[in-house]
Amino acid sequence: MREILPALSAWYAAGVPFGLATVVAVSRSAPRDPGAAMAVGPGDEVVGSVSGGCVEGAVFELAQEVVESGEARLQTFGYSDEDAFAVGLTCGGEITLLVRPVSPATDPVFGEVAESVAAGRPVTVATVTDGPAPRGASLAVWPDRVAGSLGTDGLDVAVTADARGELALGATGLRHYGPRGERREDAVTVFLHSFAPPPRMLVFGAIDYAASVARIGDFLGYRVTVCDARPVFATPKRFPQGVEVVVDWPHRYLRDTDTDARTVICVLTHDPKFDVPLLEEALRRPAAYIGAMGSRRTHDDRMKRLVEAGLTDRELARLRSPVGLDLGARTPEEVAVSVAAEIVALRWGGTGAPLTATAGAIHPH
Repeated sequence: MREILPALSAWYAAGVPFGLATVVAVSRSAPRDPGAAMAVGPGDEVVGSVSGGCVEGAVFELAQEVVESGEARLQTFGYSDEDAFAVGLTCGGEITLLVRPVSPATDPVFGEVAESVAAGRPVTVATVTDGPAPRGASLAVWPDRVAGSLGTDGLDVAVTADARGELALGATGLRHYGPRGERREDAVTVFLHSFAPPPRMLVFGAIDYAASVARIGDFLGYRVTVCDARPVFATPKRFPQGVEVVVDWPHRYLRDTDTDARTVICVLTHDPKFDVPLLEEALRRPAAYIGAMGSRRTHDDRMKRLVEAGLTDRELARLRSPVGLDLGARTPEEVAVSVAAEIVALRWGGTGAPLTATAGAIHPH
């Protein structure tokens, strides 16, 4: 959704209705996760994707139909063994889409939501997908306010509370309620789509490898900061546009910086005076990934110093060192791919093994 927002915002500002298809549920080896979106706008312009190409043609027609009718549709696509040419997912998975018309008349809060997402302000959008409540009705929930309605006050209250909980986790998914928000009923299905600020990637050590890691971090959607105590190396011109560059002692900067369960920390200094006090701080705070560059000898020396500094076995077990997967990488760009691959594998529980050497679903639930 973030990728296609500029086009959606332009259509919305011009008052042009468009059809928006959003993945609200998946099963088995589905190609895209909940929240993936595709839209069909004026002149049959298409932006986004919901399946990587499997069902986009059918979704294109559905989007046109909902714009013409003004009514939202819920549609499930899956692989058909009986008819290999039927519209479906050749990967064998299943996706459920909510396809709805969007315009200032049908969704008066969409513009505010788009502005918040573009500015990095957290917001969750709750949309009715099924049940007695109006399908396609939406409620936007910010940490301090709400806009829109799902049809009843009770449903709005219950969904608002859950939406703020999901927003704190950056989570997206379906919830079930009674017509008036009763939590032990499942008459109404609501899709909660959280737009939390992008996760942070903190890169310490302004070396050539840092520029490549920062570039691939930005590509993966992280908000990247590079920090180094040496001003001669920590200069913005050495890094991609949009990457924040900070001149400070790494451990001091991290001590004064908030991190959470999505934060990625890459320590590329491989110098004890920088990385030991930095890792002391990093391994005792929330983070999704903490990796440190260096040879086997550097790693052994670093671990000895960290033990002497009082870190526990549990804290040390969080450290990914030497950093990255074994790809045989040599250049800074190849090393960055190795680091990114390890981050992605850790996030989703991947093994890092070639898919030709594994069995079962490619995209496990």
